[in-house]
Amino acid sequence: MTRPAAIVTGGARGIGLACAEALADSDFDILVADLAEQAPDRLAADIAGRGAKFAYIKCDIANLNDHAVLVDAAMRAFGRIDCLVNNAGVGAVVRGDLLELKPENFDRTLGINLRGTVFLSQAVAKAMLATPGDHPKSIITITSVSAEMASPERPDYCVSKAGLSMWVKNLALRLAPEDIGVFELRPGIIRTDMTGGVSAKYDALIDSGLVPAKRWGEASDIGAVVATLAAGRLGFSTGSIINVDGALSVPRL
Repeated sequence: MTRPAAIVTGGARGIGLACAEALADSDFDILVADLAEQAPDRLAADIAGRGAKFAYIKCDIANLNDHAVLVDAAMRAFGRIDCLVNNAGVGAVVRGDLLELKPENFDRTLGINLRGTVFLSQAVAKAMLATPGDHPKSIITITSVSAEMASPERPDYCVSKAGLSMWVKNLALRLAPEDIGVFELRPGIIRTDMTGGVSAKYDALIDSGLVPAKRWGEASDIGAVVATLAAGRLGFSTGSIINVDGALSVPRL
């Protein structure tokens, strides 16, 4: 039997890298799409060292013309796409008073996080339908607790993730009859480069009880969930939201 193959966007570091590693450990071959011209040597060695075939392509998901190139690269490398992990994204360009939010910053955040992810998912779903196979198929989108929890200092980010959440619901309904699992993962406070600049702030918030689990989330926490979903063991749960946040998003009095 051929090995399943996965695409991970933004997979060169952070949550994306953890997802690629977890999938490689679960016997997936991996194509990482990221913004650098070439994959870092350590990345190729890391994934190959886990027994996976590895491929890399430069891709800006905000550029819709890159989507066909990405799909073609996966098909050339593996002859199939069994899993797409929509991880690539950006934070708010500027945090501050939402009454000062600039249209160009809003457009950039939405163009990458929402528009780019929506149309990449569409392109990959079409490729999946065109190449049926003997492995479970899934599209897993990394959003955020900010899809539901408001942060007035970064409304563009929250809107982009809330929009993605609704996209996942619609995509799940469309692909359920095709036996393609569609899932939304909502990370909470995860230790990555993106949160590195505000780590002291979040340390204090975690110490004060913001996260009931009393710790940072790690990128590997996300990777473990992605690998479980990609394996097809929760296929009948398609359309579900999985919170990976240490109970941060549970309403409390």
